Amino acid sequence: MQYFLVKSEPFKYSWEKFNEDGRTFWDGVRNYQARNNLKAMKEGDLVLFYHSNEGKAVVGVAKVVKEFYQDPTTDDVNWVVVDLAPMETLKNPVTLEQIKTDEQLKDIALVRQGRLSVMPLKAEEFDRIVALGS
Repeated sequence: MQYFLVKSEPFKYSWEKFNEDGRTFWDGVRNYQARNNLKAMKEGDLVLFYHSNEGKAVVGVAKVVKEFYQDPTTDDVNWVVVDLAPMETLKNPVTLEQIKTDEQLKDIALVRQGRLSVMPLKAEEFDRIVALGS
């Protein structure tokens, strides 16, 4: 089992819209490091959903339901998507401020590489954020 975090601006694609849809392909990634993280995702891996820009908080947990394939929004074969499905809304969104001040989370990619839209997490980082959101 692997763990990841994906970021979305709520006005573009919110957690609420994701729950309404029930499943989506994660597109629009145009950074090679983020793309490689998408390619590393396996069916069943868990993914934290982070609202960027507005809110700046982890709001839910999703699951990878289909591994990477060609991004249908572009003809460029360099870009891929994965399919995600929502699993659980966090009772309490976990803010970026909380993450930055938590001793166990201060070194995660969200803090170190703030502009990266898809990033891996260690199991203990994932578990800590979910615990903070409970």
